[in-house]
Amino acid sequence: MEETFDVKLVENEKYYSPPAGYREEAWTKDYETAYADFLKDPDGFWERVAKELDWFRLWDKVKEWNYPYAKWFVNAKLNITHNCLDRHVKSDRKNKVALMWKAETGEERMYTYWRLYRDVMRFANGLKKLGLKKGDRVCIYMPLVPEQIIAMLACARIGVVHSVVFGGFGANALNMRINDAQAKVVITADYTIRRGKNIPLKTIVEEAVVGSPSIEKIVVLSRKSETPVDLMKEIEVDFYGIMEGVDSYCAPEEMDAEDPLFILYTSGSTGTPKGIVHTCGGYMVGTYYTTKHVFDLKDKDRFWCTADTGWITGHSYVVYGPLAVGATVFMGEVVPDYPDPGCFWKLVEDYGITIFYTAPTAIRMFMKLGEEWPKKYDLSSLRILGSVGEPLNPEAFEWYYKNIGASRCPVVDTWWQTETGMHMITTMIGEKMRPGFAGKAVPGVKVDVVDKDGKPVPIGTGGLLVIQEPWPSMLRTVYGNDARYRQYWETVEGNYSAGDLAVKGKDGYIMVIGRSDDIIIVSGHNIGTAEVESALVSHQAVAEAAVIGKPDDMKGNSIKAFVILRVGNTPSEKLTSDLIYHVRMTLGPIAIPSEIEFVDKLPKTRSGKIMRRVLKAREMGLDPGDISTLEE
Repeated sequence: MEETFDVKLVENEKYYSPPAGYREEAWTKDYETAYADFLKDPDGFWERVAKELDWFRLWDKVKEWNYPYAKWFVNAKLNITHNCLDRHVKSDRKNKVALMWKAETGEERMYTYWRLYRDVMRFANGLKKLGLKKGDRVCIYMPLVPEQIIAMLACARIGVVHSVVFGGFGANALNMRINDAQAKVVITADYTIRRGKNIPLKTIVEEAVVGSPSIEKIVVLSRKSETPVDLMKEIEVDFYGIMEGVDSYCAPEEMDAEDPLFILYTSGSTGTPKGIVHTCGGYMVGTYYTTKHVFDLKDKDRFWCTADTGWITGHSYVVYGPLAVGATVFMGEVVPDYPDPGCFWKLVEDYGITIFYTAPTAIRMFMKLGEEWPKKYDLSSLRILGSVGEPLNPEAFEWYYKNIGASRCPVVDTWWQTETGMHMITTMIGEKMRPGFAGKAVPGVKVDVVDKDGKPVPIGTGGLLVIQEPWPSMLRTVYGNDARYRQYWETVEGNYSAGDLAVKGKDGYIMVIGRSDDIIIVSGHNIGTAEVESALVSHQAVAEAAVIGKPDDMKGNSIKAFVILRVGNTPSEKLTSDLIYHVRMTLGPIAIPSEIEFVDKLPKTRSGKIMRRVLKAREMGLDPGDISTLEE
């Protein structure tokens, strides 16, 4: 690929000013001042954040940087669960609701910090009873239920490294992750619930562990069901059974700041999934800081991140970040359009959600279904909206801002990765918002858009998105494959290469275009897939779109588009012509699709990212490679 390209969308000069009062009341009251303070003394900046948390032993130095390896809070000792639980239980947050949970069946549960603390203590002692100790690995393969969070925190309590695997993966994907991490225990449930159906998990685990010699025990959560769970006594134990007869207190394992906290597998574009390793100290500080400052989270907020805990968004912004801050977190075993497309908005109304964080894929689905659904519910409790997972195109931003936020809620469009652990780019609360642009580097982070030699590209020109300095919650390695870790820092020497393309506007706002392999070269011109997709979605008939490049004898590549229409529109030759003309007028003749195929759905990862390589492989009759993250 070429390292730079022209981007038409930067001509969008539209801004939205923040609502009155937001800046004055925000934790970060002035972005420019906060960022300048960081640049003056980066280590001092992060030290001030870290001192808001509890440590068993403070650090000898904030950062030790031996390219491409970093250590943060060197020789400090801590336990992340002490900050997520103990320090709140010892304060006036003891009886504050930590976790609100609702299932699509109507079942609901509330956990105060005290109740969550007690259950984590007992389950941690139950894990000890199974013989687990510091440094062992545990695989968690569960539905989005409170017990999943209890299991994660219990592992962290005793220094066991958890590897959470999304509960929608099949046996082969689960087996690979178990074997790569050499997990001793799998924690699962008998089933998960999706769209009114019970989907078995225990049977998938039993199939997955057949070829997993490291597994010693399977812990099974038995949910309320007409059919009791039949446990194989040789290897399977009951989730609540291991909590019986244990002490009600489990002392936190003293962890070094650089001890591993968890392994999380991410597939990337190709190849075997990578086990991203995050450590205790820096990850805690980074997620605590960004939860508090990016979402401007206050003590009375009710925070709902719709991500599954099996993804990094769930780790950082359902579990560790919000609980470290002392938030009230809502989580639901729900999907956005079941039993009807008003499901999410009813939950916002019923639970008084104040901060709502979801994916552009979901936003575009809501757009497709129409604004009449959110209009049925009282969304006045909302004060901040967030977006995560992929670029938020301007049309989706506008719809979200106007129809969900009633043009009064700031939208924080966040860019970050499994590898970064925390938000890296966004528009901080109180700053003007620019649709299509995520924003600027979060104070504490240095990013830029560069060419392949690491030189900044001209304003308005696209290039490679890089992170220029280490940050606390950065990945430390790829489990069992440190050479793969070094590639992140060697692609653009001296920088962490995010693998994404971006453009920096004249105001310093950054638009993330998409993956660097999501570029189509047509007649020598580099066309960003996200740019063509955004042009298509800006047509009133289109809900979602994905484009790929196909080999072409004359042009090198031609563009094919896959389009999902909004309700009330039907495919026709006239509509195809209209869309081609619309793209031509929006981006120019070089970017028009040679083909448009109308489809009902697009292949996506379970975190909502469109898998264009799967579309391309199907189109070309090729093997799509690793599709373990593909949503069914």
